[in-house]
Amino acid sequence: QVQLVESGGGLVQAGGSLRLSCAASGRTFSSYAMGWFRQAPGKEREFVAAISRSGRRTNYADSVKGRFTISRDSAKNTVYLQMNSLKPEDTAAYYCAANERAVISVPDEYDYWGQGTQVTVSS
Repeated sequence: QVQLVESGGGLVQAGGSLRLSCAASGRTFSSYAMGWFRQAPGKEREFVAAISRSGRRTNYADSVKGRFTISRDSAKNTVYLQMNSLKPEDTAAYYCAANERAVISVPDEYDYWGQGTQVTVSS
């Protein structure tokens, strides 16, 4: 098993930046591909970005390509989501997740989830 704890959310103006962190504990961090998802009120959870176990492969939702960057630091057992040029439509609770298979964009394929961190972008 792995436990995930997100941090770094907050309130930011449109055009600003935030970096989310997800600290993992428990089983070996390198065993898991990691993903970031988000959920706005009244909407379904949606894929944001994912990174492979090695960190060599990444995948992004079209809505965040060129603005968000996912990365991982195996020495710190942490995955990051650097978010630049934020827009009000990026407002949501952001969740990190882990799976033992691959770089996947489907939430149901993930085995472990953090509790989420709120990101609010004001216009």
